[in-house]
This record gives sequence, structure tokens and C-alpha cells, in this order.
Amino acid sequence: MSKIKNGGRLTDAQVGFLLIVPGLAFFIAIILYPFLDAIMTSFTDKSLLFPTYKIIGLENYEKVLSNPYFGKTVLTTVIFVLGSTIFPYVLGMIWAIVLNQGFKGAEFLRGVTLVNWIVPGIAIGFLWTWIFNGQYGILNSFLEAIGLIDDGIPWLGQTSTALICVVIARTWQMLPWYMAFLLGGLQSVPLDQIEAARIDGANNWVCFWRIILPSMKQTAILVFMLGLIGNLQHFDLPWTMVQGGPARATTTLSIEVYTTAFKDWNMGKAATVGTIWAIILAWFTLILKRPKYTFGRFLIPKRIKGEKSECLKRLSRLGYSSGYPCC
Repeated sequence: MSKIKNGGRLTDAQVGFLLIVPGLAFFIAIILYPFLDAIMTSFTDKSLLFPTYKIIGLENYEKVLSNPYFGKTVLTTVIFVLGSTIFPYVLGMIWAIVLNQGFKGAEFLRGVTLVNWIVPGIAIGFLWTWIFNGQYGILNSFLEAIGLIDDGIPWLGQTSTALICVVIARTWQMLPWYMAFLLGGLQSVPLDQIEAARIDGANNWVCFWRIILPSMKQTAILVFMLGLIGNLQHFDLPWTMVQGGPARATTTLSIEVYTTAFKDWNMGKAATVGTIWAIILAWFTLILKRPKYTFGRFLIPKRIKGEKSECLKRLSRLGYSSGYPCC
């Protein structure tokens, strides 16, 4: 018999392998296998109405990509994702800056802001459906009371306003999420550099654009990209409010997958849409891994070549790194 190395003890590599086995098994069973199965299903005519199916090659992809409604669905998804990310991001940043001032009552306001973060998406959908209701909605009642309209407007029943209403509801839902993470990024910015810049006469806008934003660049990019990915996956709010209508005005890729699978019973076509959806998600993930290829480079304003500001000189004399172009 061969001798057992290390007196029968496991090596560090063996221990590490044993530690990752449960997580790897979970990943294969819960994520990898269903994903590969969906890809394989996209090449079949599988339906929930029939027990048998056959391989049809790229026929599903040809049908999906040649469908004029699919292009509209992708455009609707892009509008929804961008609107539901940019608006709450900007508002969350503004509100985080306000709460970061440390005034009396800031902690209470932060707690109040976080309340709707814990409310289920379906409940938020019902709430905003009531607000935008064309007959007894609170928005129409308010507009009629101040004399802006005479008759109720069916906000969720018009193709021109339905998607806007969904974006507003999503913005209200996600604002606390952006505020919480951006506030954490703001609180990590060194105060000494801001004080040094103020001594040299920098105003609030200069301090924010040249010191605060570059200092929290990684946090800002990460939060924005995670918001994009989350909205690309989002389903419950637009489905609860309008079920993709009216006239497919709010049908996103997530709703398209659901309706194709469980209303048309076409699992092969649904898997095709889901595969295309997954490719788009993977693209966003790659961007997240390489933020230098996105808007991140614009967060650090360029300084004129050869210029060294008095603020930067002062920071250097104080012993701080010159990595932050404060002026």
C-alpha cells in the first residue's frame, strides 16, 4: 500500500476543493443546467399542449427575429430599463447628498425613505394602478380639483402614457435602493480633501464634480450597472399594472417570455426569447466587469495638459495623493 502523504491530512488544495463542491453543485443544478436546457429547448417545437416535440433547428430564432413585434418589444425594454435606471439614480443621488448633510432629522428621513423598499412589488403595482386609475384615481382627482383637466384621463389605458406610468412607479420603488448605496459611497469620501479644496475657494459644484464623484466612482458605476441589470430582469411591476398592454405598449422581454410560455404554451419560442434575453444580460455583465468601456471614464473630468492647480499643489503639500483632480 502506498503511504498517505502529510500523515493522512488533506492538503490546502484538497480542502479548498471540498469547500467549493457544495456551491459548485448548487450552481450546476440551479443555474447552469436550467440555462443549458433552455438553450436546447429553443431549438425545438416543444409545447405545453403536447407531450412530444422535435428538433427544428433555427426556426424559432428566425420567427422571433423576423417578427415586427419583437423589435418593438426590444425598444420598449430599452426605454423601460433606461428610464427606470436613470431617473431613480439621479433622484437617489440628490436625496443621498441631502441626507449626507447630517442635519437634525436626517436619520428619520432616511428611515422613512427606506420603507417602500421593503414593500412587495405586487403591492406597489396595485398602489400605482389605483393612483393612475382613469375613473377614481387620486391623480385625476387632484388634477380635476386644481382645474387642469375636466374629465379623467385613462393613464394606463393609453399607449402614449402607459409606459411612462410604469417607469414612474418603478422609479418610486427603486429610489430608496439607489439612495442607500449612494449614501454609503458619499460617506466614504475623505473630508480632508473637500476641506482643502474649500480653503482654495472651490464651491459646492466643484467639490462634488472634482472630488466627491471621482472618489466614489467605483460605487457609482457599480450601483448604476446593477440597476440596469435588475431592470432588464424586472417583471412583477409592469405585469401587475398593465400586463404588457395596452397594445403591447409596456411589453418587455420578461413579459414576452412569460406570455409566450404560459399564454401561447409555446415553450420552444419562449426559450428562444429567453436565450436572446440572456445574451443581452450577459453583455451588461461584461460591461459591469469592464467599467472603463462605459460612462465611467466621464466621471473624472479632464484637466488641461500641463496644468497643476493651486488646490492640487496644496493637497500635495498636505501629503495627500494627487489622484483626485479637485480643481
